[in-house]
Amino acid sequence: MSRHPEIIWAQRSENLFLTVELPNAKNPKVKLDPEGKFIFSATAGPDDHLFELELELFDKVDVEASKINVGSRQIICIIQKQEKGWWKRLLKAEGKPPHFVKVDWDKWVDEDEESGTSKFDNYDFGGMDDFSKDDETDGDDGGMLYIPDLQKSS
Repeated sequence: MSRHPEIIWAQRSENLFLTVELPNAKNPKVKLDPEGKFIFSATAGPDDHLFELELELFDKVDVEASKINVGSRQIICIIQKQEKGWWKRLLKAEGKPPHFVKVDWDKWVDEDEESGTSKFDNYDFGGMDDFSKDDETDGDDGGMLYIPDLQKSS
């Protein structure tokens, strides 16, 4: 039986900050498709428990412009929205989100405050990998991008 890692998120009009909180994740696999499906799996913990999740994001995303970074404590994804604008919620489904999805208050900015400066406005995301970096898709994955073995950053 798999478990769910904790997900924290925030947004701007152009992108989402999605962070998978899973210390010492082994063999992380991330799939992101243009329709807004985000799939994650990895093992972690002393017994190598399987952690998995599948999220149907509120709207379509631009996989080519999205970025990912795998660290020792978390996997950080900056997902570019297909169309600029504020989403009503993270997930397509209405109602209360799953218990493992939480707001990232450190990155959160209200819609009317977006034009103000944020500590991420001058951050260099150049060291992050592109979601579209890996071209080893096998054709029968429904158009999803598959990132098999990401290098962990120090």
